[in-house]
Amino acid sequence: MREKRWHTLDNTANVFPVIAGENLTNTYRLSAVLKEAIDPLVLQKAVDIVTPRFPGFDVRLRRGVFWYYLEENGKKPPRVREENMYPCRLIHATKNNSYLFRVTYYRNRINLSVFHALADGFGGFNFMKELVYQYLRLAHSELAEKKKDRLAAGTSLNMEDSFLAHYRKGNKSAYKLLRSFHLSGRRLPQGGFGVMHGLMDVAEIKQVARQKYGCSINDYLVSCMVWAIYKANRSRVTGRRPVRCAVPVNLRPYFNSNTTNNFFVMISAEVGPDTLGQEEITFEELTASVRDQLASQLDKDHLEQIFSYNVSNEKILAARAVPLPLKNIAIKYVYYKNADANTTTVTNVGEIKLESEYEPYVDMFTAYLAFSRGQELKGSICSYKGRLAYSISSGFEDTIVPRILFRQIAADGIDVEIETNGVWY
Repeated sequence: MREKRWHTLDNTANVFPVIAGENLTNTYRLSAVLKEAIDPLVLQKAVDIVTPRFPGFDVRLRRGVFWYYLEENGKKPPRVREENMYPCRLIHATKNNSYLFRVTYYRNRINLSVFHALADGFGGFNFMKELVYQYLRLAHSELAEKKKDRLAAGTSLNMEDSFLAHYRKGNKSAYKLLRSFHLSGRRLPQGGFGVMHGLMDVAEIKQVARQKYGCSINDYLVSCMVWAIYKANRSRVTGRRPVRCAVPVNLRPYFNSNTTNNFFVMISAEVGPDTLGQEEITFEELTASVRDQLASQLDKDHLEQIFSYNVSNEKILAARAVPLPLKNIAIKYVYYKNADANTTTVTNVGEIKLESEYEPYVDMFTAYLAFSRGQELKGSICSYKGRLAYSISSGFEDTIVPRILFRQIAADGIDVEIETNGVWY
């Protein structure tokens, strides 16, 4: 009998099993919107074929004496179901054949929910694209004739722990541990999860960002989020409690990695009465400040310092020998202390590219994040074929922050089409 494969969690993934729960699910959602209705039987067959091809997804979470680890699953892939609940719910492995991802569908939309211990957005889309390819080959005989039933050339199966591969000893903490302003308000009833997509043309955003504000698309869209929160809560934002936005950075381009495991760190930008040394600020001033703050942190040495500090803590021999229950207490303490430092998160997973033969069948992609401690409103960005989706996930009844955000974009002359999942109606 063949022995099952297993591997340790990467440095970032170690925290997710410890803090996961119904109100802190640590999942993210990727969706592919096709130009046709989804056939659930074909989608199930695609999941059954693709899952065993990905060792990083064909796993279950196991609890060891000192650490959690991932072991080859060995069960049938998870059952595909029609979407009938809020997104980004906790993935109960016992109800999902022990898998840590979930596939659902709704009309013409394929949804992939991923427990963050498996992969970040790069790894998630790496799997998602192959799932879409396989579905389309099964659904369309003309595609099956053109494309062989195998993984695409650009698909990665690399499972290197790039944090360990690239860390350096002797780095100090680069995190800001000061508390930030936190949003508050009436929550959507019964654990409601609101999603609002702002759909816009990439070329229009790029022109406005570069010509009007001298910044990148990412700088501009992060600034819109910070501005919206700042404007909606101006009287409550103080110098000691600024609006601070966490921005995940994909480390792969900096360290020549194509791992499907987590490989990112957080940088941040903040705005408050003390940020620019003046009481009132304009959107132009805020955007310039956010641009400069992010640019000052996008340095390979600084990014290396951030994750090397985390890895060095993990590698301390004494910490490695501490039993898991005691280690979990320490991990939770550090997580909660760091979590209070940010108001929100805006993540940009970048441009999604498909092989040309599949492009005519796919309309768009979207991505969004579950809530986390102190952050019940977050933003996610991705684009496909010149169309960008800025997706806001929110647990609040009030939509003032996303409304201010998208009004600012529209005021800059960018045409914005709004879609929601309907919970605010």
